[in-house]
Amino acid sequence: MALLIAGLVLFLGIHTLPMFPATRDGLVSRLGETPYKGLYTLLSFVGLGLIVYGYGVARFEGPPVLYDPPFWLRHVTMLFMVPVFIFLVAAYVPSRIKTVLKHPMLVAVKLWALAHLLANGDLASVLLFGGFLAWAVADRISVKRRGPGAGQIGALATAKPGKYSDFVVILLGLVLYGLFAWKLHALLIGVPVA
Repeated sequence: MALLIAGLVLFLGIHTLPMFPATRDGLVSRLGETPYKGLYTLLSFVGLGLIVYGYGVARFEGPPVLYDPPFWLRHVTMLFMVPVFIFLVAAYVPSRIKTVLKHPMLVAVKLWALAHLLANGDLASVLLFGGFLAWAVADRISVKRRGPGAGQIGALATAKPGKYSDFVVILLGLVLYGLFAWKLHALLIGVPVA
């Protein structure tokens, strides 16, 4: 469990830096833009690796169960995951979906975390998904306070949606969802969806 917690602290901690623009700007001025981004990326990957490995170890050890969700909530989780994949794609493709949601990645993370909290009641899952949910809520509040353009992804922030962009976003999201439901969740996470 310690590795999972360390990974969450590192990964979510580094992703909390943009919520504090003065601190981030101070680090950039001290280190330089490229070294800052390199260190940010490196620490993110280390944190993510610790999360993945630590969650796997914690699941293997059988963490304490805090609540036992009914089986039917797995179906609700699967239903909630459909828009998650669409919103993830929308974060990277200019579309009206992105315009309406403003920050589709954060919406996707919140919905992903909530959906998984409905289906998983063990301590490791509550730490993992609850941590990401808390971070996404805090980041969304921070983005609102930082103003327009905050938290946007590079040039994609100002790109105009194409005529069929919403269709493309939905189609790609559904394909990703189908791949995860079919095989990828079991291959990457080690847990079959059904």
